[in-house]
Amino acid sequence: MASPVKDLTANGSRRQFILAIPALGLAAAAFPREIRAAQVAVQTFNGPMADANEVYRPVTLPSKPGAQPSMTAAQRDELEHQIHCQCGCNLDVYTCRTTDFSCSVSPAMHADVMGLVAGGYTAPEILAAFRAAYGEKVLMAPMRSGFNLVGYTMPFIALGTGAVIVAVLLKRWKSRAPAVATVEPKQIDATAGELAELDAAVRRDA
Repeated sequence: MASPVKDLTANGSRRQFILAIPALGLAAAAFPREIRAAQVAVQTFNGPMADANEVYRPVTLPSKPGAQPSMTAAQRDELEHQIHCQCGCNLDVYTCRTTDFSCSVSPAMHADVMGLVAGGYTAPEILAAFRAAYGEKVLMAPMRSGFNLVGYTMPFIALGTGAVIVAVLLKRWKSRAPAVATVEPKQIDATAGELAELDAAVRRDA
């Protein structure tokens, strides 16, 4: 026959175990959340900028009256190739948001582009809005205006100047070259009879 003391001890252990089960479940449920939080905490950009709030600047404008999307999705993607992502990488917004999924700056800039497109703004207007917010660095290529225009046109100006100089030198060299003497054939003054005798003599010799 079992001792009453042993029964009480066994029953107490069972009660403690049963009461401990909910606590174990809560700890197990919280553990994955802690792991996810740690993963988010160590997530960084693919560049020197680590905080999106320090580099991202909203680019928004009020929609135009009766606004319609100003371009197709393909045209919008092409436009994003001209906008430099500000997360610290060397990629444009389209390439960064489709290849670097740890970056949160390029998706935010993409959302701004979509908002401006939906608001009826054209590509030059959108580029101007981003330039006003971030400066010239937001463009993958400088605008063709002001001093930048000089940089674009200087190679063509230099090429044209070089062609003019070469043409002038060739003209001078040609003018200084000695003229080639030309010998004009002399006309033979002879009568028909003399020519006939000359022809007969040539045939005899042949």
